[in-house]
Amino acid sequence: MTLTDLPKPDGATTLAIPVEGMSCAACVGRVEKAILAVPGVRAASVNLATQRASVGLGANADAAPVLAAIRAAGYTPQEDETDFSVEGMSCASCVGRVERALLAVPGVLEGSVNLAMGRAHARHVGGEGTVAAITAALAKAGYPAEPVREAGVQADRDSARREAELSGLRRDLTLAALATLPIVVIEMGSHLSDTLHHALAESFGAANLRILSFILASLVQFGPGLQFYRKGGPALLRGAPDMNSLVMLGTTTAYLYSVVSTFAPALLPAGLDHTYFEAGAVIVTLILFGRYAEARAKGQTGDAIRRLLKLQVKTALVLRDGREQELPVAQVRPGDIVLMRPGERLPVDGEVVEGTSFVDESMLTGEPIPVEKDVGSMVIGGTVNGTGAFRFRATRIGADTFLAGIVPTMEAAQASKLPIQALVDKVTMWFVPAVMAAALLTFGVWLIFGPSPALSLAIVNAVAVLIIACPCAMGLATPTSIMVGTGKAAQMGVLFRRGEALQALRDVTVVALDKTGTITRGKPELTDVEVTEGFARDEVLRLVAAVETRSEHPIAQAIVAAAREGGQILSEPAAFAAEPGFGVTATVEGRALLVGADRLLVRAGIDLSPFAATAARLGGEGKSPLYAAIDGRLAAILAVSDPVKETSREALQALRAQGLRIVMITGDNRRTAEAIARGLPVDEVVAEVLPAGKVAVIERLQAGGARVAFVGDGINDAPALAKADVGLAIGTGTDIAIESADVVLMSGDLRNVANAVALSRATLRNITENLFWAFGYNAVLIPVAAGVLYPAFGILMSPMVAGLAMALSSVSVVANALRLRGFRPPLAAHGRAAAAA
Repeated sequence: MTLTDLPKPDGATTLAIPVEGMSCAACVGRVEKAILAVPGVRAASVNLATQRASVGLGANADAAPVLAAIRAAGYTPQEDETDFSVEGMSCASCVGRVERALLAVPGVLEGSVNLAMGRAHARHVGGEGTVAAITAALAKAGYPAEPVREAGVQADRDSARREAELSGLRRDLTLAALATLPIVVIEMGSHLSDTLHHALAESFGAANLRILSFILASLVQFGPGLQFYRKGGPALLRGAPDMNSLVMLGTTTAYLYSVVSTFAPALLPAGLDHTYFEAGAVIVTLILFGRYAEARAKGQTGDAIRRLLKLQVKTALVLRDGREQELPVAQVRPGDIVLMRPGERLPVDGEVVEGTSFVDESMLTGEPIPVEKDVGSMVIGGTVNGTGAFRFRATRIGADTFLAGIVPTMEAAQASKLPIQALVDKVTMWFVPAVMAAALLTFGVWLIFGPSPALSLAIVNAVAVLIIACPCAMGLATPTSIMVGTGKAAQMGVLFRRGEALQALRDVTVVALDKTGTITRGKPELTDVEVTEGFARDEVLRLVAAVETRSEHPIAQAIVAAAREGGQILSEPAAFAAEPGFGVTATVEGRALLVGADRLLVRAGIDLSPFAATAARLGGEGKSPLYAAIDGRLAAILAVSDPVKETSREALQALRAQGLRIVMITGDNRRTAEAIARGLPVDEVVAEVLPAGKVAVIERLQAGGARVAFVGDGINDAPALAKADVGLAIGTGTDIAIESADVVLMSGDLRNVANAVALSRATLRNITENLFWAFGYNAVLIPVAAGVLYPAFGILMSPMVAGLAMALSSVSVVANALRLRGFRPPLAAHGRAAAAA
């Protein structure tokens, strides 16, 4: 199974670029706007929580202008450097070809090749996706290459980058707190205690205390607080102020007023030589505290991806050249025989060729019960071998493995924006300028209409307005919940390929399900064979099975398995032709056969009335009848039974309990379909549907106003999966179905449909809570900071209180998002009901 992105236009490329310096939702809007203005950019999505920009480049577009646009907007795009070991270079012309192939890869900024060392070096953006593209490009050019590093290095780099950020914030916060504490004692303590005020004045002198406060405040303002100038100043000069600009303006105003009051009080009106050194220092300290707490909390939102990356094994025991060799996993090649010992984690994907064991796949599928593996079974890298030993042939390595496919798919889903985010983006683009306008208005109103000392009150309230505004909370409200929600889903065995599906799944009202392989096991068993006069049962079964050897349909495989179990030797069919929804035609041993649904034989003019009673009986028993004609004569009716999965009833009951309408869609005849549905909580059965007809059923349901989720697993389900409002593919199904779906259920357990719906609703509820808090916080507290309560209640907000409120607001949003990590699915994987979150 592969988990690739949805098809892109020819030549199109998507790059994930880490961006430093974004602190609020306004930053996100500016970065997106700058990127979209670059010629050749098809799309851009910026995520504040992950600090990444996802950029869609058209054919022949270059990444360098995108990076330049990000820098011009005042932010710093992060680049990576990777070395590659290149095979096959023998001369200078090889160097030129490798360099051209290297530089042609979108995302590569610089490239160089060393012939003597057999190495290539690339400076690039796009992380592991670009590394994989470089490897593929060099191989296509005739020079197989592999990155010279261990797997998971990008995760290590991201982790180091996060730790460096936390370390810097921790250092700045400590310095700011140590310098601020004496100022608070001097300024605030003196106001609260006359004894302390007199003791300090007598010991140091009032003038000296002011100078000491000035020195300490300057240390905070231009030490730890310098980051607000570095980021907020340029943003303000560009006419695109951000959160840093608000903090810079607010603290600078308080600081400069205090400096004038300390060293040139004659410039101020009589009685207004107050100082606010403590306000500016405390604000810087509190905001740094908020950012430190926020950075720590945001680091936890990506835990799911980091846990997946930790599943990647660094070495593999490989049988090569007749001997066992322990090799770096990057050197494993398709076709290599990998030896697995008890308790080891599998390094790559493959097929078992010798031995048996039970493998724990719970970290990928959410299923706690180990899966039996024997010769021919497929195994997945990152899963854990049990007590047995076996050997398997590597089939997918590196970026092609199942695990490697999950990580970028999760990252893409986490980077996407939900429709609910559109309103937030529109508001935040104007939020900071509006706050600055509100601060100016506050200053003017207090200066003109305020009581004495009007100037002092005007400054204090304007600073409070600037400080309390928090676009960070609005910017983090949606992406943090998406990150935690999709990560939790992955732990449950549910992979959201598109983040938008989280919101769409919340809104569905109808769940339509394909029957075979979804509600049922998808592994039918042949139960009945009845022949007409003149035909022998074993001969008919042998001929029909020979035809079906060319078909991958589960019913065909059941017939072939039954014939082989009976010791039949099957001939090779000729002139084989399959018609989806009808059946197959072929020639076997010189005899013409038709095998399939009743409609196939009726169309050929063959009378089915001899089996009318038999077909009715079989259908009533929930079996699927099909017919065989040999040389134009009706030969037999065969029946297969596809047992309903043990978990299907519980899964459908849970969906109905969530208020959803259940529709079962099948190509079986109506009698059989209704017999199967009779024991299930199904609201509507749509039977005798051709593959193309599934789309029509979805359209009919949608036309009635329903929001439809479709669950399927086969090739013929792909159009319906794409047409539905949300397509959910069973992960044990076909690649085409998976790539057409919005959500992949990595195990075949239908209960995860109900779990996915419940998680979707919990995530959107969490986002709504975050947005309500973020918008409500700003809508209520900005007017309070401006002083609207003063005329009636005499209440004013201190800038220090405003700073504390702002610091806690974004931390509260992230903390609320992290609650999703405790989500408990309504149907636990082991089948026992669990309380919902």
